[in-house]
Amino acid sequence: MGVYSRYARRYARLVTMPTTASSAAHVLTDVTASDGALRRFLHGLPGVDTVGLEARAASLGTRSIKTTAKAYAIDLAISMVDLTTLEGADTPGKVRALGAKAVRPDPTDRTTPTTAALCVYPDMVATAKEAVVGSGVLVASVATAFPAGRASLDVKLADVRDAVAAGADEIDMVIDRGAFLGGKYLKVYDEIVAVKEASGAARLKVIFETGELSTYDNIRRASWLGMLAGADFIKTSTGKVAVNATPANTLLMLEAVRDFRAQTGVQVGVKPAGGIRTTKDAIKFLVLVNETAGEDWLDNHWFRFGASSLLNDLLMQRQKLATGRYSGPDYVTVD
Repeated sequence: MGVYSRYARRYARLVTMPTTASSAAHVLTDVTASDGALRRFLHGLPGVDTVGLEARAASLGTRSIKTTAKAYAIDLAISMVDLTTLEGADTPGKVRALGAKAVRPDPTDRTTPTTAALCVYPDMVATAKEAVVGSGVLVASVATAFPAGRASLDVKLADVRDAVAAGADEIDMVIDRGAFLGGKYLKVYDEIVAVKEASGAARLKVIFETGELSTYDNIRRASWLGMLAGADFIKTSTGKVAVNATPANTLLMLEAVRDFRAQTGVQVGVKPAGGIRTTKDAIKFLVLVNETAGEDWLDNHWFRFGASSLLNDLLMQRQKLATGRYSGPDYVTVD
């Protein structure tokens, strides 16, 4: 993997994980063999320098992206959107309309990329699959008693199996924040492992709800816990609390996936969700990805935006670059 980052070298003193599957599995088994072993590992991770983290996130947010690079960034951001509707008032008609938008975000311009996925509740997965069939747009489903995660494991797994049976390509699960904050790390780990197994071939995104984890140290611990348990993506938030994705918490998670790959050879994706509404915001996050994890993550297989209103602003900015003027109020649909 080349030269480790300074953070990766610090992790290496805690656990050395060879890139061969059998050796890595043995070490991972040791780390997760007991609640005590997992606690020692997670609390042995380097502490987060709050001032340094926030200063770096703010500094990277000042980068200026212009003309051709901006056009590329907008198209890349569109292709990374998980177009989302997670409301009690969702109807089949609304999901079909959103599916049409995911497949053809701008009906007047066929060069516009499709979004990465359409994200819905489990009972809407079948409708979503019909809406995007043959387009390459994936269907993601929240599960595990989203957004609170307050249910028995049997109920959570049934939720996952229903979504997978209906055709979900991806599962977005929420961790039990009460268990995590109570120090029951092995319980959280075991639940993620069980959900991963129930997900089958569907990729698993593990949502931490960073706004409820209180500290950056907890976000770093949750990131490593999720990755150790087999997460394909780690995700900031549900979008249902006051504090969702921020540049700082996303930067911290990008550092974690970078260093996890340096140690294990396993690449894990990142999905900031909630509160990202403008093209300017999206480009700031893309700069974070490029400057922290690197170009390997600048692809919708490894980075996503959980959003609804973001796509509209990306489309309007895209038209502005193409025509030199902003569109009228009816240019994009109101979701």
